[in-house]
Amino acid sequence: MCFHPSAFIPPFIVTTHIAMSKFELHPRLAADTFDLGQLQLCRVLLMNDANYPWLILVPQRSGLREIFELNANEQAQLIHESSHVARLMAAHFKADKMNIAALGNMVPQLHIHHIARHTHDLAWPAPVFGAHPQRPYSCDVLNKQRHDFRTLLSLEA
Repeated sequence: MCFHPSAFIPPFIVTTHIAMSKFELHPRLAADTFDLGQLQLCRVLLMNDANYPWLILVPQRSGLREIFELNANEQAQLIHESSHVARLMAAHFKADKMNIAALGNMVPQLHIHHIARHTHDLAWPAPVFGAHPQRPYSCDVLNKQRHDFRTLLSLEA
C-alpha cells in the first residue's frame, strides 16, 4: 500500500510524548517525508525525493532549533546516531561522499539531512537543495526503499 505521508498525519503533525515534553514534527517535514521509525533519540524520515538516497534525523525534543540546545548526553547520542546512519548509508549506497547538514533555513525545527552523494548524481558537485525538482517516489520504489532502509538501520515497521 502506498500513500503520501500526509495522508496519515492529520493535520501534518506527528505527536509523541518523550521525557514529559510534547514533540511535534514540523508540518513541512511531515509533508515532504515518510516516517521510517525510531532510534533512541531521533525519528528517522525518508525524504520523498528519488533523485538521492536521503534520510533526515529529527531529535524528538520539543522546541529545538540548534544542536547546542540539546544537553551534553543528547548531543553525544545525536552524533552517535548520525554517524551510525551515515556509515551504513555510505557503505550500502557506495557513496562517493556523505552530505550531512543541519541547515534549518526553511524548517526551523532541528533536523539533520543525510544524503548519499555520487559523482554522477544530478547535482554533483553542488548541494542538492533546490538543484533539481523533487522527484517523488513511485509506489513500488517507495515500498522497496522503506523496507531496505528499515532493514539497513534495524528499524521496526
